[in-house]
Amino acid sequence: MDSSNGSVIESNLEAEIKSFFDSAPPLKDSAAISNKLKNFIQLNSSPPDDGRARRIVCVTSGGTTVPLEQRCVRYIDNFSSGHRGATSTEYFVKAGYAVIFLHRRGSCQPYCRFLPEDPLLECFDSTDGLDVQVRQSYSEAVKRAINDHHAAVAGGHLLKLPFTTTFEYLQILQMIAISMNNRGRHCMFYLAAAVSDFYVPWKDMAEHKIQSASGPLDMRLVQVPKMLLVLRKEWAPLAFCISFKLETDSKILLEKAETALRKYKMHMVVANELMTRKEEVTVVTAEQNIPVRRDKTQPGSDVEKPLIELLIAKHSAYVKDSHM
Repeated sequence: MDSSNGSVIESNLEAEIKSFFDSAPPLKDSAAISNKLKNFIQLNSSPPDDGRARRIVCVTSGGTTVPLEQRCVRYIDNFSSGHRGATSTEYFVKAGYAVIFLHRRGSCQPYCRFLPEDPLLECFDSTDGLDVQVRQSYSEAVKRAINDHHAAVAGGHLLKLPFTTTFEYLQILQMIAISMNNRGRHCMFYLAAAVSDFYVPWKDMAEHKIQSASGPLDMRLVQVPKMLLVLRKEWAPLAFCISFKLETDSKILLEKAETALRKYKMHMVVANELMTRKEEVTVVTAEQNIPVRRDKTQPGSDVEKPLIELLIAKHSAYVKDSHM
């Protein structure tokens, strides 16, 4: 690609991104989110007892929705339980990172994966009709979840920010990236959220519920601008960035991941195939493809543990390179 074609593509992308943000509905609680980010990053930028500032990672998790009406009744959803992002958050906190957990409302949460799916109802028993107590079978899991979550939040190492729509997700991600920019290479983006590829521009939506009596629905979806490139080039150009590529066809998975690595200037792309994503992934870099697998010899093991260990080692090397 010659430089003139590259300039045209970048100019078109900038126009698409500007149009997206200009037409998006105002973000609720924008000032409160900005204040939380400022305080969290400032707290974790101060050197702890060992004299080193804590590294910060933004973990995105869960799927975004695309509303079809401004007063939304119907929407298009992206498949994602949020398990990978929530589990990875636990390992990042344990490794000493401060984590901004940008998550879909109602998706999996850190420290809750060993609880039943409906923890409020399943974890407690009624004793005499008035008092409740934790069921014996869940007592250790509940105590561990509560203690670990409280320690992370109270210690200032975990900030949870929720989203539902694609509009909310991308606006908050932009705020996070710009807020983290001054941390340079000491910050990381672990972009595990399933972001919608298409959306309905706000101005083109029906204000009220679309009536089925109107007949077949004919609606034009617009492609969501690819924000990864602008994240890398403008919002937080020195941050260490990892994106994810999920496919159902293993034959095209690595090729698609390698294309994303080059196209969006990612440092690494985690390639996962739908049916085996909980057992193994492949970390694609410019130099090599690294398979990462769950340790099947360990009961209760998961693929996120070795994955996060690998990414932290790569991030450490990236930080070290800046001092050489």
